[in-house]
Amino acid sequence: MAHAPSADSRHARFVLNPAAIIAVCAVGLAILGLTILFSASASYKQGPYYYLNKQLLGVLLAGGLCYVTSRLNLDYLRRYVPWLAGIAAVLLLLVAIPHIGIEVKGSRRWLGIGPVRLQVSEFAKLAVVFCLAHYLAINQTRIAEFKRGFLFPIAIVFAYAGLIMLEPDFGTAALIMAVGLTLLFLAGARWRYILPCIGAVVFLFAIMVIHNPNRLRRLTAFLDVEANRQGGTYQLYQALAAFAAGGTDGVGLGQGRQQLSYLPEAHTDFILAVIAEELGLWFTLGVVVVFTIIFIAGLIHLRRAPNLFHFLLVAGCLLLVSLQAIINLGVVTGIFPTKGMSLPFISAGLSNLLLMGMIVGIFINTQRTWGRAALPGRSRMMEEVLA
Repeated sequence: MAHAPSADSRHARFVLNPAAIIAVCAVGLAILGLTILFSASASYKQGPYYYLNKQLLGVLLAGGLCYVTSRLNLDYLRRYVPWLAGIAAVLLLLVAIPHIGIEVKGSRRWLGIGPVRLQVSEFAKLAVVFCLAHYLAINQTRIAEFKRGFLFPIAIVFAYAGLIMLEPDFGTAALIMAVGLTLLFLAGARWRYILPCIGAVVFLFAIMVIHNPNRLRRLTAFLDVEANRQGGTYQLYQALAAFAAGGTDGVGLGQGRQQLSYLPEAHTDFILAVIAEELGLWFTLGVVVVFTIIFIAGLIHLRRAPNLFHFLLVAGCLLLVSLQAIINLGVVTGIFPTKGMSLPFISAGLSNLLLMGMIVGIFINTQRTWGRAALPGRSRMMEEVLA
């Protein structure tokens, strides 16, 4: 006679539920973002509540999107992949048109009406992942071929990355290329196609940086932070000063100095420096640990994927969060050259918050649907894909 699961077993399943762990981590990071953003906005002319109110609205909207995404039928949505891909491409083209795309600091990346602005490339990231997962799944038996298994899917990635580079936004374009090539590898594309492509991408980016004076100056300045602290590495120098000032325990919430107009973009790209100064080293390491937990929970979740489409979709979402976090952490700590990329769930910015809400919704969605149709041997999906 079958017995109903006990309360303890249900609790254990919740604790070990990867999607629940990811959701809890995301909520914790969002709360930290709201807290530290209030402190980082203290000296802004719009008032200390301006960015806090915008971020709170973004968190609420992201939560709503997370719920909607968690209830979608992802397999039914696959029918509309051409439409989703086309809409994303059209929006990226609209951004490039003067007087339609909104230009800020020399880059045209936003569409909007009045005070509401959305960075289209953020949603294009998810469109690329969805499109690639669908294409590679329906061509699973032909992945080893050059034309159908590599050339066509990499053309999709190049098309979106190229449109984003027109903005220009080299960082997001590089992120899309990295995610796309990783998904091709996971799907089983041949190394002899992937490696030359990586070399070509690196060469192309190097050429574009060399022929862009601003980016070349930023790169050369990065090689000597101290000597260029009044120029190309001013932000990085101030961020490192914030780490030094915070020490292990921090100076206390609201007591930091770097956000008092010393550190540009303290509320977005360099918000980790504010966390380091005010809350200290241990709290900063805690942020790194939380992102590590999200990555590990995502890997555990992937082991239960029922098919290649779901596996690649969730893997792409996990890469979008993890690689963006790695790039931001590397930039703020001086490991990578300065590049504008927000810290997921924490930095101010409506578009990235909405994207992260949808990604968490996909994790919850797949946890629910995979668990409903458990199949023997499902835990071996990752091993079979990587074999």
